[in-house]
Amino acid sequence: MKKVVPIKVFRHRLLILDQRKLPQEMVWFEAQRAADVVYAIRHMLLRGAPLIGIAAAYGFYLEIYHEIKKGRIPTLAFAKRLKQSLDKSRPTAINLMWATELMLEAFRKLREKNKPGEIVNQLFAQAKFIQEDDAQRCAQMACEALVYLEKNLPRQKYRVLTHCNTGALATGGIGTALGLIRLLQQKGKLAMVYVGETRPYLQGARLTTWELFREKIPVTLVVDSMAAFLMQKAEVDVVVVGADRITRRGDVANKIGTYSLSVLAKHHQIPFLVLAPESTYDGRLTFGHEIPIEERDAHEVLSFHGLKVSPPVKVKNYSFDITPRENITAIITEKGLFQGEPAFSSARATSPSISIS
Repeated sequence: MKKVVPIKVFRHRLLILDQRKLPQEMVWFEAQRAADVVYAIRHMLLRGAPLIGIAAAYGFYLEIYHEIKKGRIPTLAFAKRLKQSLDKSRPTAINLMWATELMLEAFRKLREKNKPGEIVNQLFAQAKFIQEDDAQRCAQMACEALVYLEKNLPRQKYRVLTHCNTGALATGGIGTALGLIRLLQQKGKLAMVYVGETRPYLQGARLTTWELFREKIPVTLVVDSMAAFLMQKAEVDVVVVGADRITRRGDVANKIGTYSLSVLAKHHQIPFLVLAPESTYDGRLTFGHEIPIEERDAHEVLSFHGLKVSPPVKVKNYSFDITPRENITAIITEKGLFQGEPAFSSARATSPSISIS
């Protein structure tokens, strides 16, 4: 099976798979400048916290590349404004700001040397590293999560409920929550994946089912409101989701509907796992209520693919919600179990370990 590729990288442009069109068709959007990447992120052509960060890194590079191609080396002030414009495209996912900060710092050091060719080459290498680094984080995270499951919830096979899309369409690799699901399938330990549809953009129904169906992974699509009944019927062994931002105490911002699932899982005494790379951790914030929550346009709820589904009433359309730490059984990163308020760094551990309390 051909690997899902959400972006195609070239030295002078970026091709972005328009995820709004899936699963009906595969359409590629060409981004030549940072503004194109901002448009793609803001209008949901691509999504998923790690992938947004990766795309923003390439957007930063492309803008500097085209400026230097015109014969001028951008100022540091220009680069800071560039970072700000990319950061504003979606305010909740911290991976975006994390990636642009790495790009800005790389540019700051390179500009001191004042060699245009080296600036371009090294910025491209930095963006590529961010992408490849995330792929390695995803693979390691899946291994850590499998260790946790087998030790704390031993089963011959697992029935997993997941939400939104956390796979190859959302990351630089096999995915966060879907990375674990893929590994379970490889090990012959997966009975079924229940996928919530994930309104209003139906990322679960359109994207997650598409990824799993292509790989012949057992998948069942359910409406979001069916989760409680599935749990009541004892048809779910574990809930596994991703994250867009994690605070110091372990509160998690993720796709709207995640908090509801955590409440249901806690009531039914079902493990609720969050898988996310360390780039999702925001050490500046302690509590979930400090996380800025994006509220998107009403038309996303009032219609779908141009078809009206409601009269023009008032709409609340928060794109994310906050799941408190006490509702989460475990948060697992590429370094193992998140214990709360860690001294995270941007570098991967060479020998990840897991500590289960």
